[in-house]
Amino acid sequence: MAWLIVGLGNPGPQYEHTFHNLGFLVLDRLAERNNVRITRNEAKSLLGVGSINGHEVLLAKPQTFMNLSGTSVKPLADKYSVDPGHILVIYDELDLPWTGVRIRPKGSSGGHHGIDDVIKRLGSQDFPRIRLGIHPGHPIRNGAEYVLSPIKKAQSSELDELLDHAAAATESILADGVEKAMTRFNRRARGLNKEEE
Repeated sequence: MAWLIVGLGNPGPQYEHTFHNLGFLVLDRLAERNNVRITRNEAKSLLGVGSINGHEVLLAKPQTFMNLSGTSVKPLADKYSVDPGHILVIYDELDLPWTGVRIRPKGSSGGHHGIDDVIKRLGSQDFPRIRLGIHPGHPIRNGAEYVLSPIKKAQSSELDELLDHAAAATESILADGVEKAMTRFNRRARGLNKEEE
């Protein structure tokens, strides 16, 4: 069975380099590492078809805006007969510190509206996900405003490392399964490879 790998974000140049678009950025990095072109317009998403570690993959960037991500994920899952267990969703997480990474085999949305919509449309929360920490480590006045703010130039080397780490975590999930990838790639923040409790 193919894997449907979904990076969450918002379409349009004004959102391109914001924290909320980390899912898109990871998908771009994954595509680059594995020679997949994400150019096909399908089911309200940009889609790339290829293979990673011998597994057939569909790389999808929903173009519906974050809070309606499920309206793209569900038709793709139906069309390509992908079970929830083979749908991997990658997205930003304000509850985790910047550069923290948390892989989970399934679970609730934790209040993330994009994931809320995916769960609602699929009728299941039994899909793996990679959550990427974006919390700056100091109080934020407005969470909604912060997630849509641009990632700063000063953070570009950390961002680059985070994208590589998340792309490698995705490849590991395909090759070795979610549990092993959790042990290797979950971390509190950059440089700490210890699993998040």
